[in-house]
Amino acid sequence: MLSHPLFSYFSVAYAIKWIVLIPYTLAAWGIIAGDWSAAFILATFGPFVAGVVMVNLVEGRAGLSRLKNGIRQWRLGWRWLLFLLVGIPALVMLGVIVQPGAFAGFLGVPPTLLVSYPLTYALVWFGGGGVNEEVGWRGFALPRMQTRYGPLWGTLALGVIHCFWHLEEFLTPAQGGGPGTGWTPFVVDLPIFLVLVVSFNIIITWIFNRTKGSLFAVISAHASVDTPQATLLPLFPALGVTNLVLGSSLGLGVVALLLLILTRGRLGYKPDQ
Repeated sequence: MLSHPLFSYFSVAYAIKWIVLIPYTLAAWGIIAGDWSAAFILATFGPFVAGVVMVNLVEGRAGLSRLKNGIRQWRLGWRWLLFLLVGIPALVMLGVIVQPGAFAGFLGVPPTLLVSYPLTYALVWFGGGGVNEEVGWRGFALPRMQTRYGPLWGTLALGVIHCFWHLEEFLTPAQGGGPGTGWTPFVVDLPIFLVLVVSFNIIITWIFNRTKGSLFAVISAHASVDTPQATLLPLFPALGVTNLVLGSSLGLGVVALLLLILTRGRLGYKPDQ
């Protein structure tokens, strides 16, 4: 594991996710009974567990302190906080609402949204795509990927690996799969999801580099992508899973492309940081 830290990290992260998710997947296909939602949540902690284990092995206590300090690094300035908390969700929603027919059957904005959105955001931040993933993806993998392959190729490779870490989910309703869906989730939804995740990785690499490795910033960014999917996208019932993922891909994809052009692929990376 010490000789091949990146390979070891990805192997552990994948193994935890795919093994723990098995009962949830089997239940989705009616092979076993019961509500296995807890297994789905626990499976998402694969990157966290793998990241902490590998940081401890490779860097020791100093590395664990680095992770803790990165999570506590929240003094970013109001512009960053505005972008993380408002700008990213706005990009996701913009990509959704520009699609033809998006407002057909629009349910309207419920008054409870002022409470449900921040509550959901907090839950996601701590265990729905925030801390449980970013401590590994950005806390351990990204710095090493950038050093070895450069910011552009390192980010693209990490984006692909990050995407296929979700692969088993496409057998379940979580990603539009399940009985009767055929190959559509893999032939249609997965390629769109790949664009979304790679675009997201480009943006989050830029955030990580520009905030000097703030895990608080990247966790917040991740939560700002996932929270609208749980609280805002259901307000547009005319759009199916494919269109909702496509909308997120459009919104984030345009910004990712601009960042690649404006930074010439450097994404704010400085080798000595």
